[in-house]
Amino acid sequence: MPRIRFEQVKKSYGDVTVLPELDVEFDDGEFTVLVGPSGCGKSTTLRMLAGLEELTAGEIYFDDKPISGLQSKDRDLAMVFQDYALYPHMNIARNMSFALRLQRVPKAEINKKVNAVAEMLNIAPLLNRKPGELSGGQRQRVAMGRALVRDSSTFLFDEPLSNLDAKLRAKMRTELAQMRDELDKNMVYVTHDQVEAMTLGDRIVVMANGKIQQQGTPEELFKAPANRFVAGFIGSPTMNFLDATISREAGQLVAVGDQFKFALPASVGSSVDAGNTGDVILGIRPSSFNSDASVGSPVDLRVVVSEYLGAHSVLMTRCGDQDILVERDSASPVKSGTTLGFGVLPDDIMLFDNRSGERL
Repeated sequence: MPRIRFEQVKKSYGDVTVLPELDVEFDDGEFTVLVGPSGCGKSTTLRMLAGLEELTAGEIYFDDKPISGLQSKDRDLAMVFQDYALYPHMNIARNMSFALRLQRVPKAEINKKVNAVAEMLNIAPLLNRKPGELSGGQRQRVAMGRALVRDSSTFLFDEPLSNLDAKLRAKMRTELAQMRDELDKNMVYVTHDQVEAMTLGDRIVVMANGKIQQQGTPEELFKAPANRFVAGFIGSPTMNFLDATISREAGQLVAVGDQFKFALPASVGSSVDAGNTGDVILGIRPSSFNSDASVGSPVDLRVVVSEYLGAHSVLMTRCGDQDILVERDSASPVKSGTTLGFGVLPDDIMLFDNRSGERL
């Protein structure tokens, strides 16, 4: 399996620059997820890797060998698209074996590979059916199977679950995770769904406006986001951001805002000029609000909407003029208009520069 490297890769369409300059590596045998909002350049990156888009500048290397001059068929890649793109007149077995038949692989070997992949994807009983006779989830499995039978060194996935309903997406995420553990291959997966990224990725690359904002393990991105964009994009429900001013009271750094005052962790002291007040953005996860108001800094929140989700609820609350999401258990229902007290520990608060968005 090759080690893949993008070196100063740029992509423009006329006067519109999609990727200003991209430097990223995909490690051997790693499941890497490119995640970000629509238009951030993640699918363009994947298509350039697949040879479906030309580079404007820079180079892509497989084990230090430049490959931008190679056609797609010569790159030893297999790709699964958002659209299933199955041939409706062929049965599932022939759809899966199409590329192998073009390569004139012996029939016995084709049957062996198709049956093995079909068993792994739980579609073996469907091999004689046509695509029109399958559900959306089954068709997506066939599309994945068509890529897997090629036994390429690298597999590319371009938002393969986006056309499925919520239940099927959850099931397919589980099956993809199992497949990742069974196959020792390079895998690059593109999605705008951060739940998919957190579930599947060995490493996540967060992109915005054609630039990499941060990359690391799911845990690293969740616990130590580099900036406000990453903090808000990773995690569900999304992080709360509150306008505040930092000051020092009795030797303790505090953040004061509209109807709240939170003690800050000692670790931010090196990043903040303690001798002056300063405007910042506070970041607090919805799960960080403790129902015991005596734990940490107290704050009163007025419930606007309560979303009951079974084992837990998500409360849309107000603190002054700012909306705050709170995640709590569903032991007792909460009515709109109720004011509840919560506590927030200093170590559960992140600080971001109110101009650059960088984490302090």
